[in-house]
Amino acid sequence: MKIMKYTMGIGDRFGRQGEAQLAALVKVRSLGVEVGPVWNKSHREHCIVKTEPMDVRNEADAAVSALDWNLPYFVDADHINLKTVDRFIDSSNFFSLDVADAIGQVADARYVEQFLKRHPELLRPLDIDGIANTLPLSKSRTRDIANKYLFAVKSAAAIYGRIEDEKGAGRFVTEVSMDETSTPQTPDELLAILAALADEGIPVQTIAPRFSGRFNKGVDYVGDVAAFEAEFRADLAVIAHAVKAYGLSVNLKLSVHSGSDKFAIYPCIAQALQDTGAGLHIKTAGTTWLEELISLAESGGGGLRIAKEVYRDALGRFDELCGPYADVIDIDPQNLPTADIVAEWDGPRFASAIRHDSGCADYNSDLRQLLHVGYKVAAEMGDRYLDALTANRVVISQHVQENLFERHLKPLFLS
Repeated sequence: MKIMKYTMGIGDRFGRQGEAQLAALVKVRSLGVEVGPVWNKSHREHCIVKTEPMDVRNEADAAVSALDWNLPYFVDADHINLKTVDRFIDSSNFFSLDVADAIGQVADARYVEQFLKRHPELLRPLDIDGIANTLPLSKSRTRDIANKYLFAVKSAAAIYGRIEDEKGAGRFVTEVSMDETSTPQTPDELLAILAALADEGIPVQTIAPRFSGRFNKGVDYVGDVAAFEAEFRADLAVIAHAVKAYGLSVNLKLSVHSGSDKFAIYPCIAQALQDTGAGLHIKTAGTTWLEELISLAESGGGGLRIAKEVYRDALGRFDELCGPYADVIDIDPQNLPTADIVAEWDGPRFASAIRHDSGCADYNSDLRQLLHVGYKVAAEMGDRYLDALTANRVVISQHVQENLFERHLKPLFLS
């Protein structure tokens, strides 16, 4: 199974917007660019919303059937490990092997020495096309890299082996995710990681490194855009080199996780893709849920009441809801309005506070981040929330499609 050159991970907390999401990809395809859908939902999200991985498969299949989509499409076992992979095996054909927690655990010394012997090219400074500076490799430097990352690579191999045993070789797409860690991977680290993945026989088709800057959930990139662009282009060059040097899949491409709404870096990503011809996988995470909430607020009546209740309860459960996402949100509680203030807002005012439009005076990125992780409150409403989605289906679908097409697909692939 081969991944498409361009793919987009489209998260959908409540499983109701698959057709609207795919409609955005149909639209961009009509303009000459094919972007494959990858429906993703993590183990954590399933536990919170009380769904199963097969629900995502059913959503994807229904959307593909309704819109006559005849290109590849994927269902992602998002951020899985050995403890969680089994529940995804039957429903998924894309597996994101999350080994971030294994980074820094020291690998067996014999394995490290074997790696050094296999890769003499990594024991001296190395020039790579597309990177201005020579990679500062040496035996001691590469040993340090091996000690930091080889245990994680071994962990990826164990997860991959489990999936392959059940599904068979070549019947799924493999991603390796190292983004949820504290420090970015440097180009020489990424090269050594790719060499080790090749040694393990993992047919990785997309890799998600950690970039510098903040990739907070649902809001714009925070950091030095020029520094990100340099990292992104260096990683593209490393991947191109590794494909040739280590026989990795020609489809291997970069993955940008928590990539939703990172408007500040979309232009430099788009330019790099145009300049190099490289592919991209980018995940839009949970912004679909926020489009639902915006639509409910604008609908007034019961929908607005639901939106206000979600905010009130999320505010009161701040630590509970934010704790699991502490590394990917950055909320200043002083910037959050009180529940009493929000209770006085009308629908357009509520919607403008969370719609990601930095040019709007009402936009509040702290409030948006809190609601982004507050989907647990809506999940606990059960049928009340789901019935509201059904009642406002047409408007929500319009918002979801517009958000994906205008704010994500267009600047990334049609600029």
